[in-house]
Amino acid sequence: MPKNPNGGDARTVDAASSVDGADGEATPHTNGQTSGGRNIGARKKQFVIAPRHPPEGLQALGFQPLQFDALEQALRNSSEIEVIDKVGPRSVLSALTDGSGAAQGVLVARMSEQKAAALHQQGQGRLLVERDQHLALMDPTLRLPAMVTGVTPTNAGGPVLNAVISVVDKDGAPQANAEVSLFGSMLPASGVTDANGRVTLSLFGETPETVSGLYVKPKADYWSFYQRDPDISSEEPNVVVLRALSDQPALAGFQRQRAYGWGQKAMRLDQLPGNYRGQGVKIAIIDSGAATTHDNLHDIRAGFDVLNKKTNPDGWNQDTLGHGTHCAGVIAAVDIASGIRGFAPDAEVHACKLFPGGQVSQLIDALEYCIDQQIDVVNLSLGGAEVSEALEQQIIRARRAGVACIVAAGNSGGPVQYPASSPNVLAVAAIGKLDEFPADSYHAQTLDSNVDAYGYFTAKFSCFGPQVSVCAPGVAITSCVPPNNYAAWDGTSMATPHVTGLAALCLAHHPDFQTQQYKARGTERVERLFQIIRASAHKVSLGDQSRIGFGLPDTLLAVGLHPAGARVAIQPQQLVSPMMGSMMSPMSAPASIYDPFILGAMQYYRQPMGYAPIAW
Repeated sequence: MPKNPNGGDARTVDAASSVDGADGEATPHTNGQTSGGRNIGARKKQFVIAPRHPPEGLQALGFQPLQFDALEQALRNSSEIEVIDKVGPRSVLSALTDGSGAAQGVLVARMSEQKAAALHQQGQGRLLVERDQHLALMDPTLRLPAMVTGVTPTNAGGPVLNAVISVVDKDGAPQANAEVSLFGSMLPASGVTDANGRVTLSLFGETPETVSGLYVKPKADYWSFYQRDPDISSEEPNVVVLRALSDQPALAGFQRQRAYGWGQKAMRLDQLPGNYRGQGVKIAIIDSGAATTHDNLHDIRAGFDVLNKKTNPDGWNQDTLGHGTHCAGVIAAVDIASGIRGFAPDAEVHACKLFPGGQVSQLIDALEYCIDQQIDVVNLSLGGAEVSEALEQQIIRARRAGVACIVAAGNSGGPVQYPASSPNVLAVAAIGKLDEFPADSYHAQTLDSNVDAYGYFTAKFSCFGPQVSVCAPGVAITSCVPPNNYAAWDGTSMATPHVTGLAALCLAHHPDFQTQQYKARGTERVERLFQIIRASAHKVSLGDQSRIGFGLPDTLLAVGLHPAGARVAIQPQQLVSPMMGSMMSPMSAPASIYDPFILGAMQYYRQPMGYAPIAW
């Protein structure tokens, strides 16, 4: 056995061999007998294993690709590693489509952390071994009042505030399944109303005087409710009267007749010619599914249940969360006699079900589906806690195949989250607008100080940073929820579908994508799409570029139309993308790029006008 230069015998550890005996795990110690149970130790973790793709040109410099097939066989033969899935190209065409030679796929395996560390080390920089992290939807999240400490009361004999909350509509009809939360100085109390519209909540260590907030989120068809410092009684029911969505002037008559959401109007979808409907474009919504029981979503006929691909791959049309259905409504709701109109009702929509419980490996699988199906635009209203190099490689592969990923920036109010922070996607932040929601709804809590003269503001929850490309409406967005209802939600999840729908219209109708140069699928096509969307945007709110990017995209400009009298010529090289370096600020760009915005944006963006072909 060779000698270790530091003394002792050196050992060569095979990638699939054990480390320090069985799995390298510490054996739990017991000080005495157990009482009919078992000691808790660390469980095996799930990992994504993939060959690291060298940057272009490195193979010529001696970077040798990993023999991944041989590694896979070794892992499958190991008694300490359980290979549970392999995600890879679905056809010869999809394997060759990006021309990178990087389509060997990824393995998903369970093993100990020590085993994973040894495997990574043995890969010598040519192998990715990552925790298969869970992803989260960019949900409309409840932001707790600042005074909530999270301290658990310890005095069992202390005060307990029991409050009955009764939720009804303006006619007194009880509203079942409404989520209700009471906030005090310590832990909040939450519950769901019963068939009588009532729920009893108990706040430990609180009195009526210390209650700081009451929040009610209806299941559907009504506005949320939020009251700071509510006057709560413990002696009689506390009644909350919800407003119907149609009570808001902008949605008057909604559900009985067709309507545009405020966000679609802000982006001037309502001024688009009637034949601009996204024909011929394929959109994938990787989310929680899409409820085709909804009248506005009957035309969605394709999808893939990534979570249950081995047992029920066609379960994509069951949406227990409603999140994917809400996104689908903004993107592609058909304009029947009632309900909302989506951006691209004639596009071919594929619903990829990844939630609840989606992981990075499954998102890689969903993107593989998009490559195989030749999807044009993907909506990703989701994110993870950490950057994944394995996922980034798949995003690059999708981009090379002509798949454009539009991604929500995140709702934490902090830096842009991954994968929106990737230089290979278009990241979308959220804005709101005054007078588009009731003052007593929870939407009012998203308001910040960056309000412009037209009422646009940057949403308090929206993530920010140099990766933000554009912003879009993401506060009080009314859209579809299962089974055949509507709800007004907040989030960058709601902003992103506005841009995804716009991207579909752009690909279907902008003159550039009718030419051979940009009709062909590939990186150049995706980058041109992103350039056009950014170039169509104009500044809104008083927020800086880290919060709005290039601003709010305009539908007419993005499809190659513009108000009569305005001319603009934008060449691809004039707009520097974040993925090519630092993003050019609209204020520092050549004036010729932004002439129509500088000369009269504040007028024509808010007045009905004619349109004419635009020269890009």
